[in-house]
Amino acid sequence: MTGRRVVSIWLPSLAMDLWRGRRRQQGDPWPDEAPLVLLRPGRHGPVIHAANRAAQEAGARADARIGDIRALCPELACVEADPAGDAARLRRLAFWARRWGPWSAADGEDGLVIDCSGVAHLFGGEAALLARIEADCARAGLSARAALAPTTGAAWALARFGPARAIAGDARRALADLPVAALRLSPETVLLLRRLGLKTIADLAAVPRLALMRRFARAPFAENPLLRLDQALGELAEPLDAPEPPPEFIAEARLAEPVQDPGDWLPGLVQALCAQLAAGRQGCRGLRLSVFRIDGERRDIRVAVAAPSREAAHLLGLFQGRLERLDPGFGFDLLRLAAEAVEPLAETQPGLEGGSAGGLELARLVDRLVARFGAEALQTPLPRQSHIPERSERAGPALAEPPDCAARPDRPLRLLSPPEEIRVLYAIPEGPPGAFIWRRQTLRVARHAGPERIAPEWWRDRPDTRLRDYFRIEDEIGRRLWIYREGLAHDGRGGAPRWFLHGIFS
Repeated sequence: MTGRRVVSIWLPSLAMDLWRGRRRQQGDPWPDEAPLVLLRPGRHGPVIHAANRAAQEAGARADARIGDIRALCPELACVEADPAGDAARLRRLAFWARRWGPWSAADGEDGLVIDCSGVAHLFGGEAALLARIEADCARAGLSARAALAPTTGAAWALARFGPARAIAGDARRALADLPVAALRLSPETVLLLRRLGLKTIADLAAVPRLALMRRFARAPFAENPLLRLDQALGELAEPLDAPEPPPEFIAEARLAEPVQDPGDWLPGLVQALCAQLAAGRQGCRGLRLSVFRIDGERRDIRVAVAAPSREAAHLLGLFQGRLERLDPGFGFDLLRLAAEAVEPLAETQPGLEGGSAGGLELARLVDRLVARFGAEALQTPLPRQSHIPERSERAGPALAEPPDCAARPDRPLRLLSPPEEIRVLYAIPEGPPGAFIWRRQTLRVARHAGPERIAPEWWRDRPDTRLRDYFRIEDEIGRRLWIYREGLAHDGRGGAPRWFLHGIFS
């Protein structure tokens, strides 16, 4: 077939596939028979963002409220979704997909689009190309459906509503029996068309254009069925906006004779790579040293850094003790050093006394410890989205990328686990205790601020969990503590309220 050819790849369970892939990389795969959902914030509480097959069989559906699904499946496990991180990974997948065509881009939140005009013969034909795409996605841990058509809109429709591995030569004929939702319309427009009796694309195409133009003249693009139909049929241009891949920072050394040890060439490669990074005002969070053996095999060594860097001496030191683990085989004749996780890094001015920033020294210490003992041996607290204090952070790898959420500055860095109960001597009405006993010491409250009321997370806690009223207090000798009252009198969830000390301010 001649003319433009477009492949659309639908990734129906992208968020769940990416989450499960991260669990496998951590050596803790999630069992298929255990129901699991990913949650995102909703208007009236958390809603389901994605669900695995076991959860779907139990009744879990996208956008459903988690409280309703928990009633059907009490053993359901819940994990916070990461839509921003998934979108970033989808953009990286778009560059990975260029193995099947020269231009590709992310398509919405769950798909990829590739312009494969003139390249199908390299894979043995269009049917073989689609089979190759789905097989490669399966090896990468992604569930995928691929379709090929003359236009982006037609390929999108066939991938989601057509038969498996659909190939269309004539878009009008291939789309005729598909529902109007295949035109990438908003749910409100689809509902309106169905109420008008227009259920398939053939029904819509049979309506006089003048009538459609009058009805949807002022509708936005995503709600205009006439424009979407023209795109799918190729009567309205829809060029593929393929982003340029980020610049690669790579230094290579090609050797005349095979060698066994890369140590003599590594300093020059690091210097050359850091010069490239400096010219682009970039820093890297990791390096990958690849040696290409004469038997055709490749061996990699990766190092990571806690903060973006392009300091040659520091990056070179991270390879110390690692080159001995390299299996050179019968020797290698090509070395390649590549920067990974590149991000902007501006020039920094040292302090007036000539020293470097304390944060940079800490990052270098973390890098040296990880290089010697491994990434799993060093952990750091990472914030996560939860208003329950003990759930607002988790232990993670020291070199992990920080999440989007930030730690609360008004909360103490040191939390007691578990909170320690205190014995109240007398209390201030609607306030904290005037004096209390903690660890056999009698503390008198000199100042206080609060309360800050924290309600239970009803989608995760037991029904009888009581709310908390937190107070920041300062005693007579200046110690600043974080205490809370658990429950209210006559709240029907237990006896008298109890008091606990939960944190200590620095």
